[in-house]
Amino acid sequence: MSDINHHLTDDLLMAYATGTLPEAFSLVVATHVSLCDDCRARLGAFEAVGGAVLEEAGMANLETDLAAVFAKIEATHSDIQLPSRKAADAVFPEALRNYVGGDLDSVRWRPIGMGVRQAILKTSKSASVRLLHIPAGARMPDHGHQGTELTLVLQGAFKDEGDYFARGDVEIATEADEHTPVADDHCDCICLAATDAPLKFQGLLPRITQKIARI
Repeated sequence: MSDINHHLTDDLLMAYATGTLPEAFSLVVATHVSLCDDCRARLGAFEAVGGAVLEEAGMANLETDLAAVFAKIEATHSDIQLPSRKAADAVFPEALRNYVGGDLDSVRWRPIGMGVRQAILKTSKSASVRLLHIPAGARMPDHGHQGTELTLVLQGAFKDEGDYFARGDVEIATEADEHTPVADDHCDCICLAATDAPLKFQGLLPRITQKIARI
C-alpha cells in the first residue's frame, strides 16, 4: 500500500522477527505488515538475515538453542499469521480477524465515554491491545505515556500535534510524547492500539474513566 506514510521502526520489526515482542505488540506489527509493502519487505530481509545467522552458527548446543527460539516464537505469535492479500474490501486484515472472530461487524464494542467505544482483545498479560472506535471529529483526552503505545489506523484517520495518520499508518508514542488525537471529520476512526503501561491522562474525568476502561 504505497500511500502509507508512517512505518514501523527497524527495532520493532527485528523484535517481531525474533519473537521477543509481547503478543499485543506482535498483533499490531502483523496487522500493519499485512497492509504495508515497505515494512513487509524489511521484515522479510530481517528474517532472511536471522536464517543466515542460524545456518552459520556453531553446532554446539544447537538443538537446545533452536528449541528455545521456536518455543518463544510459538508463545508470542500463537495466533498471528501473516495473511494472504485476499478480502481486500475487509476493514480487518486476516491476522486481526483471527483474534476478533470476523470483520468489523463481529466486534463486541463497549462504550468508554464521549462516544468512544473499545474492545479489548485477549492476549498475554505483558501488554494489552484494544480496538478503538472514535466518532468523526471527536477529540481524545490529552495524555502522555508511561511506556510505549503503538496505534494502527484501520479506518478513517486522526491527527495530533503536527501529524496525520490514515489507514495503514502506525503511530509510535513513548514516554517522551504527549498528544491529543482528533479523529478526522469525514469518517469514524477505527484503530488498533497496544500499550505496555497505563496512559497518563491530565484531566480528572479521564483518570476516573481510565480505571473502568483499563486504559
